[in-house]
Order: sequence, then structure tokens, then C-alpha cells
Amino acid sequence: MTAPFLSAAARHPMRFPDGRENPCMVHLNRAIDHPNFDIGDFTYANDFDPPQDWAGHLAPYIYHGAPERLVIGRFGQIAHGVRFITASANHAMGGISTYPFPIFNPATLPLYADSFADLPDTVIGHDVWIGHGALILPGAQVGHGAIIGAGAVVAGKVPDYAVMAGNPARVVRQRFSAEAVARLLALGWWDWPLERIAEALPQILAGDVEALCHAGSR
Repeated sequence: MTAPFLSAAARHPMRFPDGRENPCMVHLNRAIDHPNFDIGDFTYANDFDPPQDWAGHLAPYIYHGAPERLVIGRFGQIAHGVRFITASANHAMGGISTYPFPIFNPATLPLYADSFADLPDTVIGHDVWIGHGALILPGAQVGHGAIIGAGAVVAGKVPDYAVMAGNPARVVRQRFSAEAVARLLALGWWDWPLERIAEALPQILAGDVEALCHAGSR
């Protein structure tokens, strides 16, 4: 298989057998132009009711100039109904009340300045699959190769190549041994040129880490 099997420039990366584009699937960095999003090539989202505004649909609380970012690596897979609740969604919790009085009067917004400085980024690694209806909470750090189960509610740090499920999400299992994960991270196939990825597809799609490492050394 040669490199044209994928095109980073395509807004709609998938075609049906009859040649029609799948309008429900988009490469996110071709569909989102937002200063607070940083999305790697080939990361796609799929939605049965595709929105006009993919940024607002996936991360409704992040606004232009917000103090935090949503960072998603390459080759991510984001299913229908996934939402990223970024840090700007939070209410200030250091006072007596959490009611957001300042937002209703611009003159009082400085009262919120300290509460919304240095908010944490939400960071999703490379080759992460986020399943149907999952909720990613503010400041989550999801490792490379992780799988987030349908409906999972994810907070905090997710290990590389972990399978997560539940509310709150917990590690169900590790996809590979610690030694294999270290080798995969060192290999970093997601950063290879597309031609090289195409050549190594049989190994990438199999579960044989040794074979992929061998392919990567050629």
C-alpha cells in the first residue's frame, strides 16, 4: 500500500465504496480554526449529526483567548457524543458561594482574575481512541495509545496504552506490557513519514510489537 491511502489535507478523510465522502467524519485540524486548539494530523471526529461548529461542539466552554488549550495528538479517533469540558467551565471555588456573579457585570470581572489564571491544558496523546459519549474533564492528561471506553468520565492522568472505563474512569487493563509500551513510545510510529507508515501497516495493525520494532529499524 502506498501513501495516498491517507491525505492530511482532506477535510473528510473517509469515502464509501461508491466514492461518496462520509460527511459525518472530519479531520479536526481541517474543520477547526481556533487559537486554543492544537490538533495533530489525521486525528478525526465522527458524529451522526455533524455540526457546523466542531470546536464549539466538542469543547463548548473553551473560548478564543481562554487561558487554557485543548491539545490532541496525531491519529486520534473521537466518537459521536464525546465532550471535552475544559478548565474555563469551572466556577471559582475559593469563596463562600460558587455562583458566578462577576460574569453578569463586566465591571466586576476583575474579581475573577485570580481564579482563572494559569488554568491547566487538557492534553490527549497520539493514537488515542475516545469512545462514544465519553467525557474528558478539565486538565486531563491522556497518554499515547490509550482507549477511553464509551461513556467514561476521565479526569487526571491516564497511562500510555491504558484501557479506561467507568465513572470515574479507572484502568481496566494495560494493552501491552511495560517493556512493550516503552518500546512503542521510543518507536513513535505516529511521527513517521506517511510512506513509511503505509509500508508498516501490516505490523501496525497486528499486535506484534517485536515485528513493528523490526519494521521500524529497516
